[in-house]
Amino acid sequence: MAVLSQKALQNGLTIRKATAEDVPFIQAIVNASYSKYIERIGKPPAPMVADYNELLNTRDIYVLESTSDDKVVKIVGSIILRIDVEADAVMVNNLVVEPAAQGRGYGRVLMDFAEDVARQKGIGWMALFTNIKMYENIGLYAKLGYAETGRRTEDGYERVYFRKELKATN
Repeated sequence: MAVLSQKALQNGLTIRKATAEDVPFIQAIVNASYSKYIERIGKPPAPMVADYNELLNTRDIYVLESTSDDKVVKIVGSIILRIDVEADAVMVNNLVVEPAAQGRGYGRVLMDFAEDVARQKGIGWMALFTNIKMYENIGLYAKLGYAETGRRTEDGYERVYFRKELKATN
């Protein structure tokens, strides 16, 4: 299992594999975070219509939890990964942070975790996609070192695809 940075641990953050009991919380965070894109895209973004109970059976879903000073543990984010051995890549199917917790670096914590998972499995690449109309994400992924590899329509959504080569860590 990938290990969180000392800074993340000091800030009361933990990541664990999601369970069926977490699905309502994940769905609520997804709905709250992605509803702002409905008008821009013209329909609910793909993460809003995903079946998270089914994804528990086919993907690795992790939740980011934050423990407050009064010891209350709350799910503040989630990341869904799919190991693609043939492509030598870990695919990020969805990353989401609760709107009230955005801007605190939690998305970066989840992405670092995903990259650590890939490295531990000896996988050399990360891959992901975003909706072309979620232009904020396109700039963010470029800033995180991801290179655009293509654009295409898939499942009725216009998507931008990215890959990032992972450097070995010492």
